[in-house]
Amino acid sequence: MKRSNRSPTLVLLLFSLFVAQAASAAGIPRDVSLAPLVKQVSPAVVNISTRGTVQVKSNPMMQDPFFQRFFDMPNQRQTGSLGSGVIIDAENGYILTNYHVIENADEIMIGLADQRELKAELIGADSESDLAVLKVDADELTALPFANSEQLNVGDYVLAIGNPFGLGGTVTSGIVSAKGRFGLNIEDYEDFIQTDASINRGNSGGALINLQGELVGINTAILGPGGGNVGIGFAIPSSMVKAVYNQILEYGSVQRGLLGINGQPLTRDLADYLGLDDIRGALIRDVEANSAADDAGLEDYDLITGIDGQNIDDFNDLRNRIGLKRPGEEIQIEYLRDGKSKTTTAKLGARDTLAQQTNSHDNDDEPAGLSGLSGLQLTPIPRNHPLSGKVDGVMVSAVESGSSASLAGVQRGDIFTEINRKPVKSIDDVNKIIEKGKRYMVKARRGEIPYIVVLI
Repeated sequence: MKRSNRSPTLVLLLFSLFVAQAASAAGIPRDVSLAPLVKQVSPAVVNISTRGTVQVKSNPMMQDPFFQRFFDMPNQRQTGSLGSGVIIDAENGYILTNYHVIENADEIMIGLADQRELKAELIGADSESDLAVLKVDADELTALPFANSEQLNVGDYVLAIGNPFGLGGTVTSGIVSAKGRFGLNIEDYEDFIQTDASINRGNSGGALINLQGELVGINTAILGPGGGNVGIGFAIPSSMVKAVYNQILEYGSVQRGLLGINGQPLTRDLADYLGLDDIRGALIRDVEANSAADDAGLEDYDLITGIDGQNIDDFNDLRNRIGLKRPGEEIQIEYLRDGKSKTTTAKLGARDTLAQQTNSHDNDDEPAGLSGLSGLQLTPIPRNHPLSGKVDGVMVSAVESGSSASLAGVQRGDIFTEINRKPVKSIDDVNKIIEKGKRYMVKARRGEIPYIVVLI
């Protein structure tokens, strides 16, 4: 075998040049030091510590005067938390953080990077998006500008900066792993940026920034055993943060508009039945009477595909966009009805107790689809059924074990209210419809949860 005359040093040099060229082609800067950027933005990230009190549920025995005479049991306990925050307006001293960082706080203290400690005032908070705005009176503050998180792409480099436990700025780097994450049941309104930049305890409320030093998100949660980092962190995108921030400054709270619809995930079976080419969009399951949607002419089974010229991917996307609009605001809605494109304008109503039901989450517990009527027995709704007298329909009285319907998740007690868009109030109504074909779209209810499925 012929021995190479190349020295180990030359081989290492050639390998290093290859790696550098590959890194450059991938968009990674050859000078990998982020020190200047970190030095620039770190003063805008602060430490937050709180003290507060919460009510303690007392033992019923302590209500007895005999025990109260001999035992002094307090009905309150002291609480405290540590987290991070981001200065967003240096002139006015406004700071953004997570709501859960300052929840139940009687006193909020801010620790700056220059070791100053300041008492903060709570301007307003929104528990549904887990955001809060604080204010401090101080000079020579550093603020972070907002970036447009809509322009953020999966694969973009980001830095997560926090100020946990008063230890000073903590910086980790990574990429955007995903966008539009929801269904984590962390907040009511979820549209998370997922990143592999480490986000650890105490970093809640800290900044997620791009390589231009702009705020793309507020770090809010980690996913891992025992709260430890496993490379999956979540941040609230700056588009949502900015909308909530502006409303809190103007109103002291967030006022959300109400469209007045119920929706659910659009499955492939439903898309095929409705003659749709893909499953992008928000399917309307029900339109609330006298709501903004009703006034705008929207109907059950319409598919909302856009709001104000922006595409809608699914019902959660629609819910988040409507949730950031104000009552009385007019929006343009693009939708499909029977495969035909239409537009309408809706003037959003104000949220009330109905809002929690109207703008529902995509529910993973709802049946995703059914296969066939075989194995099902339908009967009139019995008088002792919880929905008796409240809805018209027929009840699934039995599901054959091992049948396709059973395997698909049909349960005894479900109520069928419509088949192929026609109301069914009796077994005769059902028989008249199912005799006409082998494919049916069914609107049904399981308890208080309505859903739509296609039976094949």
